[in-house]
Amino acid sequence: MIIKLLVDQVLILETMTPLDFMDFRDYLSSASGFQSLQFRLLENKIGIKTEHRVRYNQTNYRRVYESRPEQLEKLVATEDEPSLSDLVQAWLERTPGLEGDFNFPARYKATIDKIMAESLEKIEAEENEAMKTHLMTSYKNKKQQFDSIFDKSVHDALVKRGERRFSHKALQGALMISMYSEEPRFHQPHTLLMALMDIDSLITKWRYNHVMLVQRMLGSSTLGTGGSSGYQYLRSTLSERYKVFIDLFNLSTFLVPRNLVPPLTPQMKSTLRTHMSMLDPKEAKGATAKTGTENGLKEKNGH
Repeated sequence: MIIKLLVDQVLILETMTPLDFMDFRDYLSSASGFQSLQFRLLENKIGIKTEHRVRYNQTNYRRVYESRPEQLEKLVATEDEPSLSDLVQAWLERTPGLEGDFNFPARYKATIDKIMAESLEKIEAEENEAMKTHLMTSYKNKKQQFDSIFDKSVHDALVKRGERRFSHKALQGALMISMYSEEPRFHQPHTLLMALMDIDSLITKWRYNHVMLVQRMLGSSTLGTGGSSGYQYLRSTLSERYKVFIDLFNLSTFLVPRNLVPPLTPQMKSTLRTHMSMLDPKEAKGATAKTGTENGLKEKNGH
């Protein structure tokens, strides 16, 4: 809600004329968005990595804070501590059903293999050569996409190229939650994943609105208020590299129709109705022991 408000506030700022802005621009010498420690801390805490940032005059973005040791220390600390993205990934890797008897990745692969085999049969039966070539190209591209879900080495290569952020297991966990979002224990996790996308989307909208505001007030000036390259620098931050939860946005690529979603086993259905299913294994063990003790006391007291 806070970010939504920030996005809307830019619309009010746009009612100002460039001449009005010039009346007080000089007073912003140390208060630009580029120099905002608070904004940089927010970015780092959410999960933007240094290697994904656009370089500031070919140097590290920390350079702006070198004259302010206390601020630089805070900034470096947020780079070293686990970010929201790191914690979410660790949580997703514990998604019940990824391993064990149910083994969602294996069941999901079997479904995809069947879908792809049926698609290949239709392509081979196509008599129009031009259409057949087009369909085969599309088939190969789709198969390559699905391979990245099943083959960890392919996934890791995409992470290395900056096209993905999540670990392989975390991505599988997010996919499972999305497919079984109607199950009781996945309601809240799915809502959380949607909220993370909202945050990413709104920050991207804020960046875009900010870029448009800067162009309106400064044109394509080569010097921004805080010493950056102004409009050109800000425009470069609108790229996919600044999206922390880009993998969640791309999950739709791998979804299948409800009637093709691998059915849950009775045991898995029971697991997704258990209150400790998304806890850490140690916590789950403790919760089970506690529940057993409480039930024993209730039986002893005649409840």
